[in-house]
Amino acid sequence: QVQLVESGGGSGQAGGSLRLSCAASGYTYSRNYMGWFRQAPGKEREVVAAVDTRGSDTYYAVSVKVRFTISQDNAKNTVYLQMNSLKPEDTAMYYCEAAETVYQWLLLHVSGYEYWGQGTQVTVSS
Repeated sequence: QVQLVESGGGSGQAGGSLRLSCAASGYTYSRNYMGWFRQAPGKEREVVAAVDTRGSDTYYAVSVKVRFTISQDNAKNTVYLQMNSLKPEDTAMYYCEAAETVYQWLLLHVSGYEYWGQGTQVTVSS
């Protein structure tokens, strides 16, 4: 089992920055892949970033590439999402997710992951 606890959400201005944290516990091999997905009211879930925690490979959705950075601190069992140049359309509930194995074509799909947390709200005003 894997437990994921997100923190760091809140409100920000367009053009500003926020950093989300995801503290993970449970079997290390069960979270070989970790990522973040978001869901806004009335919209489908969207994986915005993912990382192979065994190395440094990262993956990003086109909508956030260059603006968002996913990183990890294995000593703290924590994954971060640094969000820069925020836009109002980034407003959503953000969830941390994890899986032992993810097929390459599912790295940016929610269905590729087995575990997720309770989420943290991000609101960006113009």
